[in-house]
Amino acid sequence: FEKNFKDLPDIVPLFPLNKVLLLPRAKLPLNLFETRYLHMFDYSMANGRCIGMVQPNQRANNNSNKKNPEIYQIGCAGYVTAFSQTHDNRYEIILKGLCRFNIKSELKLQNGFRRAKVEWKKFKNDFGIDSLTDKKKRKDFLVLLKPYLKKISITADWEAVEVSTDEDLVNSIAMGCPFDQIEKQALLQAKCLDDRLDVLMSLINMD
Repeated sequence: FEKNFKDLPDIVPLFPLNKVLLLPRAKLPLNLFETRYLHMFDYSMANGRCIGMVQPNQRANNNSNKKNPEIYQIGCAGYVTAFSQTHDNRYEIILKGLCRFNIKSELKLQNGFRRAKVEWKKFKNDFGIDSLTDKKKRKDFLVLLKPYLKKISITADWEAVEVSTDEDLVNSIAMGCPFDQIEKQALLQAKCLDDRLDVLMSLINMD
């Protein structure tokens, strides 16, 4: 059930989605209902069960309404760990984050969905569980997090927060908070967990 770096495919289907962030080892539930994304899911199931989550590039698409917008070149692949088909012709799926990737080149559309040749080497360390190097940063983060979650009307299970790993804590907040595309992309591209926490605390402080 656990995937290795050598298992990663050279080609992944792409799912561009605004303000949606997937990070390694985190889980992301999704609803698929557009015909092209139903085809994308079928393709992924026949080709390694991977889907590449990417974000439209807000700056590149300011004056554009294209069906296939410009996207950021770094995304994160997820592995389909569960799915169900609904009575109204949708798929409900769960992706588990595997590894980030860099897009080398996009391929021709297939049944309306996008695919790309990708590189993984730069993000090989995504397969190792990350921890904060300075434990004080976690305490400082929690002090900042409590009033922020209250402000945006999110109720947290603080007992669960206390026993969570550094990676689970930082990544779940990064994925769950209502940041815009540019901010979500900055969180994705952070080199390590310490850097991601620095970005996250800066965004919360600005808000």
